[in-house]
Amino acid sequence: MNDENLSKAFAILQEIKGQWQDNTINSLGNDPFLVLVSGILSHRTKDQVTKEATQRLLEVAPTPEGILKIPEEELSRIIYPVGFYRRKAKTLRKTAEILLTRYQGKVPDDLEELLKLPGVGRKTANLVLTMGFQKPAISVDTHIHRIVNRWGYVETKTPEETEKALREKLPLPYWEIINPLLVLFGQNICLPRRPRCSHCPVEEFCEKRGVEN
Repeated sequence: MNDENLSKAFAILQEIKGQWQDNTINSLGNDPFLVLVSGILSHRTKDQVTKEATQRLLEVAPTPEGILKIPEEELSRIIYPVGFYRRKAKTLRKTAEILLTRYQGKVPDDLEELLKLPGVGRKTANLVLTMGFQKPAISVDTHIHRIVNRWGYVETKTPEETEKALREKLPLPYWEIINPLLVLFGQNICLPRRPRCSHCPVEEFCEKRGVEN
């Protein structure tokens, strides 16, 4: 897939995305703390489970101060059944404490500072920058990695390699939208296994790399 076809594919997906079930974090809002919490919860967890756990938690604790007021065992119950929920409860409390002591209770808007937080990797840090602060960054999760390789836009083996490749070739106007758009597309059409190619609105542009007929 070249840049011209990528542009066409993005335009089509943007136009019809409202037809799909939305389990992305974007549907909850773009508050930096919300994005950070959801990113921490999302590791080894299905999108819908992450979304629901984030909603439950932020209904009772929408701030770092609120997180610290909840006992760890209760916090674990709130975020269950996310993967490693007990470990993530510890991580959330530690992160909340760091935000309060080092950043005046605010989520930092710098990549290197975000990466210092427990449970935060490049995917979450970049998502906080794009969603929470509208800064140019590319958050690559398994959906993005799978789809842009399947399309033939990049040829990489890991999400980290994909982020680097996209930074080098993806036009800047698409940096902010690539994650929410392709995650939604990956949840509904371009599935990890048995992608729904016959229902795909951008099939004509896809090289279907790795897709078994």
